[in-house]
Formats: sequence, C-alpha cells, structure tokens
Amino acid sequence: MTEIPRSPVSATRRRAAIDALRRGAVPESGLDLLATGLDRFETALDAELDAVASGGSVFKAVRGEYGSGKTFFTRWLGERAKQRNFAVSEIQVSETETPLHRLETVYRRLTERLSTPSFPPSALRPVVDAWFYALEEDVLAAGATEEELGGEVERLLTARLAEVSRHAPSFATALRGYRNALAGGDEATAAAVLAWLGGQPHVAAAARRSAGVRGDLDHFGALGFLQGLLTILRDSGHRGLFVVLDEVETLQRVRSDARDKALNALRQLIDEVHSGRFPGLYLVITGTPAFYDGPQGVQRLAPLAQRLATDFTTDPRFDNPRAVQLRLPGFTPESLTALGRGIRDLYASGAETPERIRTVVDDDYVADLAGAVGGVLGGKVGVAPRLFLKKLVGDVLDRVDQFPDFDPRRHYRLTVGSGELTDVERNLATAPPAPVAAGSRSASADDIDLEP
Repeated sequence: MTEIPRSPVSATRRRAAIDALRRGAVPESGLDLLATGLDRFETALDAELDAVASGGSVFKAVRGEYGSGKTFFTRWLGERAKQRNFAVSEIQVSETETPLHRLETVYRRLTERLSTPSFPPSALRPVVDAWFYALEEDVLAAGATEEELGGEVERLLTARLAEVSRHAPSFATALRGYRNALAGGDEATAAAVLAWLGGQPHVAAAARRSAGVRGDLDHFGALGFLQGLLTILRDSGHRGLFVVLDEVETLQRVRSDARDKALNALRQLIDEVHSGRFPGLYLVITGTPAFYDGPQGVQRLAPLAQRLATDFTTDPRFDNPRAVQLRLPGFTPESLTALGRGIRDLYASGAETPERIRTVVDDDYVADLAGAVGGVLGGKVGVAPRLFLKKLVGDVLDRVDQFPDFDPRRHYRLTVGSGELTDVERNLATAPPAPVAAGSRSASADDIDLEP
C-alpha cells in the first residue's frame, strides 16, 4: 500500500484551515488536520485508491444525515487521492445547475472543477498541454527528428486515443484542432476549441469549423469524453481521477420524470465503472439515508437499489468500509469535544502565546461550549460541528489570542442569531435562538451542519 507522507503543519495550511472554520465553511485543504474518527476507513479506502492508481475503477456511495460531515469526508478522501497524484473534481448536483440526468452538464462541471496537486480549477488546459508535451517527449525518445515530430505526434495521438475514438471520435478531432490552432498562433481559436472539449456550449461556429467538430456535447457523448479525459490524465502523469457527486439527495425534489432519468443515469454510471470502461476513476456520491432507503430515491429504481444494497442492521462499529455504501454516524459529544480540543491545539501552535490559549480555553471550556451550541440546535447528538467550530475560532480563540485580558468565562456569552444558521440548523432549533451561557453544560451537542 502506498504510504502517505506526513509533513509538519505549515503556517499556510494552518491558516487556510482556521480561516475556513472562522467562516463556517469546510476547508478546501488541510482536512487531515481536522479528521476525527476517520481512521477506521483509512486502510480500506487507501487500498481502493491504490487499486485505481493501478488501472482499476471504484464506485462508492456515502450516506449520512444532513450535517454528518459528508462534504468533509469526501474532501478528506480527495486530499488523500491528490497525495497520490490524482486529479480531483467535486460537483454539486442540483436541479437547475447540474441535473444528473444531463451527463453532458455533469461532464462540463467536472472539467470546470478539475484540479490537480499543481493546478487549481480549472486545470483542464494544463492537463492537455502536459499531455501534448508527454507525446512529444515519447516521440523524440523513440528517435524521431524535429522534422518528423509533427507527423509522429499525430500518429501517437491516434494510437493513444484509439479506444476513445470508438465512442467519441470528436474528442480526438478537437484535440487535433486545439494543437493546430496553437501551432498557428491562433490563441482565441485554441481557447474556444478547448472550451468545447470541456463540454462548454455555445462555442463560436468558426472555432468549431476550424477544429472539424459540430454542435455541442450531448448526453451520450459525455461518457466518451470522460473516457478520453482519463486517458489524457494517465498519459500526462496523473495516476487517476477522483470525482465527487455531492448532494445527490436533491433528486428527491425534482419532477418525477427528471428524477427517473437521473436515477437511471446513476445506474448507467455505476455499471460503466464496474465494467472497466473507466480505468483510473474513483467515483463517489453522497446522499442522505432517505435518498438511499426512501420511496422517492434509490428504491424507486429496482436495479439501482440492488447495486447499492448494503447491510446496516449491525452495530455501526462493524460497518464494512469495503462495501459499496459507507455510513457516517456523525459526532458524539465526546468526539465533538475531542475535535474542538484538536482545533484549539492547532490554533495555539500558530499563536504568539500558545500556553495562554491552552490554559484559558481548557478542555472543560471546550466541552462546555460544545454542549451549549448543541443545546441551541435542539439537543440531539450526531452531526458535525460547523457552528461550534465557527464560534470556537471566531468568537473565542481569536479574542483570547488578541486581547490579553479576555476570559471567555467572564466576557463571552454564546449568542446564535437565525441569520447565521443554515436551513437545516434553523429547522433543528427547538426554540428561537437565545443567549446561552457557554459555561453551562445544559445540553449535548447535535445536528450542527459542517457543510456550507
């Protein structure tokens, strides 16, 4: 199994993580600094990532209630994929922006959100440029002269994309058009052709004619383009592609005809992954238990329900992380407090007076604050601490760090306004938010949505 290097926490990673928590958001990176209770998944998931890096493909479904940390989990897993030199793309499924039954739109969002360890979104152009560079290097290594370079690269391009061209011949055609436009110094046409290759609609007709392609990408061509993208990623040095389709449960709220099409598209994607058509792809979806088990979700399409069936009747401690579905049980008061202590220590490690941070915001105070925030949100237990961490960092730790005489037990009372709650948090609140003393453990932590 590939060993993930453990590097010391840099000031940049620490600041990025703390800044995101201060905003009440899931950090884009540095998730390993915040991970609590995910060690039981590491061995199985690392083995799956290694299998994908070796040419396999994996589909995974993550289930959890609103706020149980699904976004955190997938970004944490995406970071582990990037450490193996995977490209990563996170897509939010929605009825208006990214309907799942329109795979051409899903592909377009994938390329827009595509990132690599070296490039932020959209990394499509750097990936394509690296691929052409790798082709030229391979041709020269085989003994071609400078005069022969263009023709030999063309032959190698055709050979590498032979399988892709069976399903989506226009993918290879667009790549040739992009290369030719660059060679001719026509940057505008090259950019337009690359946009078309990324699934963008309404590309100028002149650019499409120049590249020899027609129309826009459709539902059926999207899978062929995904296959082509995987080929390019592999040949340009990336070991795989990690893709997240987040909040798939939104399918339950769309029209029945669109919902049925989307569920069938999901079934088709799963079958294609398992058939081996997409070597190097790790595909993850996230959804609520109601989506997987309810009548308006997966159970509406029997073949899809069969593919995702997983036994969750046993004790969650014995859940199988190799199964097609993973269950995120959410936080307990103890694990929530442990996470808060970890964030406090991370914050302190970058403060000018770390001992003051740890002394003033001691373990008992962290537990008290966690209980107070949970009490505001209904007193249940089990979900991740978006609001708790936001309050801990922005209201408490920042003040302790900046004001030498600030004591949260004397100078701070937890106040939660409805405007700072997500819809889910607002629904969980059993009464209108009111000031709550952070020094009183009147309630346990619960249903605090870590997902923005």
